[in-house]
Amino acid sequence: MAATQTPTGILLGTFTPGTPEWDEARAGLTITATEIAAVMGLSPWMSPFSLWHKKSGLKTPPFEMSAPIEWGTRLEPAVAAKFEDEHPEYLARKTGTWRHTEREWQRATPDRLLAHRENGASDGKPIRIGEVKTSPFGDGWGPSGSDEFPIHYRCQITWQQDTLGLTEPAHLAVLIGGWDYREYVVPYDEADAKTMRDAAEKFLDTVRNGQRPPIDGADATYQTIRVQPDGLEDRDVEIPIEDAARYEIAQQQMAVVKTELTAAKGVLLDHIGNGKRAVACGRRIAYRTVRDGQTHSISPYTSKDTAA
Repeated sequence: MAATQTPTGILLGTFTPGTPEWDEARAGLTITATEIAAVMGLSPWMSPFSLWHKKSGLKTPPFEMSAPIEWGTRLEPAVAAKFEDEHPEYLARKTGTWRHTEREWQRATPDRLLAHRENGASDGKPIRIGEVKTSPFGDGWGPSGSDEFPIHYRCQITWQQDTLGLTEPAHLAVLIGGWDYREYVVPYDEADAKTMRDAAEKFLDTVRNGQRPPIDGADATYQTIRVQPDGLEDRDVEIPIEDAARYEIAQQQMAVVKTELTAAKGVLLDHIGNGKRAVACGRRIAYRTVRDGQTHSISPYTSKDTAA
């Protein structure tokens, strides 16, 4: 895409993810499209606590390339090509990292920018955001054409639209399980965008003022706390009695829940016998796996598409 400026966006450059240049474009007191969901407390990967540490320049867990991330990256061009096949009216071009013309702290790196294709060529003027995703199981993804998809992606796309000023409805394409292709249209919501901007500015103020967010139950928060200390000193640390009680009660509750879960799994396996699935009122509840003729495990159905 030849354009280096959109109605409210300025292109900072095209950077390879993971490089120093890519990190620099996203570093400091900025909020990117992938971070705004964490600001809102809606990200499955980051919490306000973990993001605050990142923006404060403190230690955070090292990035680890997981299989879903790797294959999502590998499959992105294929999903984008499928979108273009389905929409010959658009030319989908890779782009780079953008900032808002006035709010320099507002950053976004859309997967694609969509331009009109006329007579097989593009006029080069981007008009819409195009996002490309992959999902191993499809949890949270409704039928193609619906408005049901993970809320953190809605935050991400709204932030991209708001950063670049491309407020025409965005297109979201996803490949689920390696073969199930779906599409969604994402209208721009100015009220939602303002709510996010206000939240982002307040969040950045907490970074400037050293006001750490409270510890929550997100795994990202726990992992951030876990990497803070260096070394080990053989000493006792006095802690508040209420924090000690909270920990001990949670441990006891976990033991009770674990015992109840084991019993519940046993009941389902007893019902299933040598069958494969447990079904209640036409809804799939759990499935049985077998190795060498014997039950190996029973697992819950996590997809919303659980009709028998």
